[in-house]
Amino acid sequence: MASKQSEANKRHYETLTTHAQNGEQLSPKEAAAWNDAEWTKLTAEPGGVDFLEVEVADRPALWIVPKGATHDRVIFYIHGGGFVGGSIYTHRKMIAHLAKAAGCRALAISYDYVYQGRHYPAQRNQAVDAYRWLLDQGIEPQHIAGAGDSAGVTILFGALLVSRDRGLPLPAAIISISGWYDLAASGASYQSNSQKDLFFQKGTVEWLAGLVLAGVDPRDPYASPLYADVAGFPPIFLQAGGDETLLDDSLVFAERARTAGVDVRIDVFPQMLHSFQMMAGRAPEADDAIGRFAAWVRPKLGLPGTESNAS
Repeated sequence: MASKQSEANKRHYETLTTHAQNGEQLSPKEAAAWNDAEWTKLTAEPGGVDFLEVEVADRPALWIVPKGATHDRVIFYIHGGGFVGGSIYTHRKMIAHLAKAAGCRALAISYDYVYQGRHYPAQRNQAVDAYRWLLDQGIEPQHIAGAGDSAGVTILFGALLVSRDRGLPLPAAIISISGWYDLAASGASYQSNSQKDLFFQKGTVEWLAGLVLAGVDPRDPYASPLYADVAGFPPIFLQAGGDETLLDDSLVFAERARTAGVDVRIDVFPQMLHSFQMMAGRAPEADDAIGRFAAWVRPKLGLPGTESNAS
C-alpha cells in the first residue's frame, strides 16, 4: 500500500490537471513557473550538500557536492519537465539526495525550453556540449554516470547517441527515472493507466512531443530512444511508477535494450506516479528508490559498495 507521504506527488499532478481543465489563462512561461515553484516543494532539503552555480558550455549549471564526496566521480544529470518546465533548481534537492547516497558529486545541466522558441535538436545538442565539457575537465568516462528523469532521459539518450557517433566515450552507467522513451506515445499503458494518471494523458503527451519536435518524426531514434540502436551502451537502471501512463516507455525500452545486449535492470514501484523520486526525504518509496540507485551505481563508478545491496 502506498504511504500517506507519497500522496503529495499525486496531489501535485491532480492540481496540474485541474488547472488545465479549468482553462486557466497562463502563458507557457507562467504555467512553467507555477509548476516549478510547487514541484520543488515535494523534496526535502538533503542537508550536508553544497550547491555551486557554474557555467557549462555557455549555459547555467549546478555542481551538487555532498560533504565528503569523491570529486572524481560524477553523476551527469538532465532534469525533466516536458521541455516546458523543470530546472536545475527544481531538481537540485532530489539530485542531491542521489549524489549524497552515492557518495559523489553531481552536475545538473540546463537547456532551452520550447516556449523560448527552441525545438529539437537544440536541447540534445546542448547536452552533448555539456557532456563534452565534463570530459574536458578531466573526469574519466568510467567515472561518470548519466542520469535523468522524464524528458531529461529523452535528451540524455539522444546526446549519448550523438556522442557515440562523434567518437566520444560513453559513461559507465545510466540511471533513468520515469523515462520518456517514446515521443510517438504508442505504449499500451496510456490506456491501462489512464484512470490512475490523470495528467499524463496520451493527448497531453502527444501535444508536448509536437511542441518540441516541430514536425520531426516522433520515431526518429535520436529523438525517441525507444527506436534507437543502443548496442554497446553501458548498464542501465530504469525506475518507473506502476500507475503512470508512461510505464510502457520504460518496460518496452528495457526489453529492447536487453535484446541489444545491454545490461538492464528495471524496477517498477506499485501505485507510484511519474517521477515519484521527487519526494526524496519525505516519502519512503522515494527514499527506497534513491537508495537502490545509489547501491547499484557505486560499484559501476568504482566506489565502495556492491550491487548486492541494491535489491
